[in-house]
Amino acid sequence: MPFDFKKEYRDLYSPKAKPSIVEVPPMRFIAVEGSGDPNDEVGAYKHALELLYGVAYTLKMSYKTDHTIEGFFQYVVPPLEGFWWQDGVCGVNYANKSAFNWISAIRVPDFVGDADFDWAIEVATTKKKLDFSPVRLIEIAEGLCVQCMHIGPYDDEPVTVAAMHEFAESQGYVPDFSDVRRHHEIYLSDPRKANPAKMKTVVRHPIRMAV
Repeated sequence: MPFDFKKEYRDLYSPKAKPSIVEVPPMRFIAVEGSGDPNDEVGAYKHALELLYGVAYTLKMSYKTDHTIEGFFQYVVPPLEGFWWQDGVCGVNYANKSAFNWISAIRVPDFVGDADFDWAIEVATTKKKLDFSPVRLIEIAEGLCVQCMHIGPYDDEPVTVAAMHEFAESQGYVPDFSDVRRHHEIYLSDPRKANPAKMKTVVRHPIRMAV
């Protein structure tokens, strides 16, 4: 059976629908950074997803090519993730989507190195006839966070976020947003197919001990 990150790391991908504290280890991602309303059908966000999935599946299917990745094992492509922020805002303001900055990302196994990533970019470019130069291979170390499974539309997330912060504060923590620690969402449902009332999204915020 292919390795499935969601099943092997349930504490990171399947939290309960009530807040919890988690220590998130460093992870490797392919990622595209941009700005603007993610709901814009012809916007940068939609294009970023096309680029990400093109590279993600090229890496996943590399074992069927002449390119050998050291340590490779078959795996399920992990869910799409997003790191979101707005200039001058602590957290995010859901009412002003046009002001969003974002890093859209898909986790990749640790065996994916720089040479493997460069190979995947070249192959995807040749196959898809698109410019994949915006895609980067990065590592993100989130560290200590509060998280919760949000069930419902994205616009209803503020209620979940408020519960997360209240819980964190009850445990002696405060939010710790910065230029590298951001509002984080993991998308477990496809919004094109799912009932909005039943969509599952992991919401995660950075925290630190209160002084």
